[in-house]
Amino acid sequence: MIRIASAQGFWGDWPQAPAMQLRSGEIDYLVFDYLAEVTMSIMQKLRMRDPSKGYATDFVTTVEDILPDLLDRKVRIISNAGGVNPLGCAEAIIEVAKRVVPGRELKVGVVYGDDILENVQQLPLKELDPQAPKLSDLKDKLIAANVYFGARPIVAMLEEECDIIVTGRVTDTGLTLAPMMHHFGVKWDDWDALATGIVAGHILECGAQSSGGNFLGRPLAIDELEQIGFPIAEFHSPTEFYVTKHESLGGCVTTQTVKEQLLYEIGDPKDYITPDVVVDFSTIKATASGENRVAVSGVKGDPATDSYKVSCAYQDGYIMNATLVYAWPDAAKKAADAGEIARRRAEHLGLRLTDFRVDVVGAGACHMGAHTAAEGNPVEVTLRLTARSDHKADLARLGQEVVPLVLTGPSGATGFAGGRPRPSDVLAYWPGLLDKDAVTPKTRIFSSTNTPEAATT
Repeated sequence: MIRIASAQGFWGDWPQAPAMQLRSGEIDYLVFDYLAEVTMSIMQKLRMRDPSKGYATDFVTTVEDILPDLLDRKVRIISNAGGVNPLGCAEAIIEVAKRVVPGRELKVGVVYGDDILENVQQLPLKELDPQAPKLSDLKDKLIAANVYFGARPIVAMLEEECDIIVTGRVTDTGLTLAPMMHHFGVKWDDWDALATGIVAGHILECGAQSSGGNFLGRPLAIDELEQIGFPIAEFHSPTEFYVTKHESLGGCVTTQTVKEQLLYEIGDPKDYITPDVVVDFSTIKATASGENRVAVSGVKGDPATDSYKVSCAYQDGYIMNATLVYAWPDAAKKAADAGEIARRRAEHLGLRLTDFRVDVVGAGACHMGAHTAAEGNPVEVTLRLTARSDHKADLARLGQEVVPLVLTGPSGATGFAGGRPRPSDVLAYWPGLLDKDAVTPKTRIFSSTNTPEAATT
């Protein structure tokens, strides 16, 4: 049997979860999923400012907190916290180990080689979005280009008995698939077993979202959510597992919470494509098997494709967001009027805007007007102004028009203590496919008691 515990569902998730997962019961692995397309772009920008950055620094802080327990309990970590600088992340962890557990060996395996920004224009990428600009036209705007690797290089690092494995852009599901394959010795053409591991990874990848957090069903009490337990995948065989949580922690694991997560971020349920296998979600069986325990089985898989997904990010102008709060009476009307005043003033100034949007939050904005506030005259609403432009200076000038609305627009405005809103970069997404033969994952092992071993493939 193997227990794989979710520790983080995104960069910025609940900081206490990893330690609680480690110290509240028996587990074998902690998996940290940090990456999304926008996260990679942010990390790349951080590295451009400081070459030593580009990874999830709070992951290193977490490792520092739990490292003694991790080694004592012989629990292993797998994380894509490396972002665009997994080698730098590993080096930082080694420095932590030398300070926190001096004299004890910590082996950190690194999976990298996914960053293809330097030669992306020379690689035979196939566009996935016909409406997207040509990659060749984005040469001077590209800031990130990463291949989605699968579980294979992680398994290689597990076979080298690494305590912590840090990766660049590896699929969220691959973080869970890898330890299951390593534990049971699953072959790379056992498609149903691979598909089962992918489904387990999909259930774990968003943290507490499958153990009662953000749940659309029965509202959980405060006591259930205060110390919510993140999910655990408990494998007794390669083709069946149980979703559960530590008994002492809050939250809930039911067929409803598991099924809700299964439906999260999937397209065609019969054709869920990963680098390792293509999964058919329509065959999955989720069955209650006791309190906070759901059995998952029946997963079917088809052979993997011959391509990797590639995620590119490019600079696509600038955006400005601003908010003001308007109070009763006629809060919604006053907010809408203030937005119109700002729009007209921007026109008078000749500001070059590609988009200008007014949302009145509290009067139906979140549902795009499909549902309006139950009361016709809400006590207060939030005015949200959003503008885009290819000219940063024009957005900065527009930002100077927001706070003056407090005294030159409708009455009852507040919430302007943040000062003038400032423009920020817009990072656009460019997806593509790349033949697997065109790129090879790389690995390296660092040890807290030795020099780094040579890179392998």
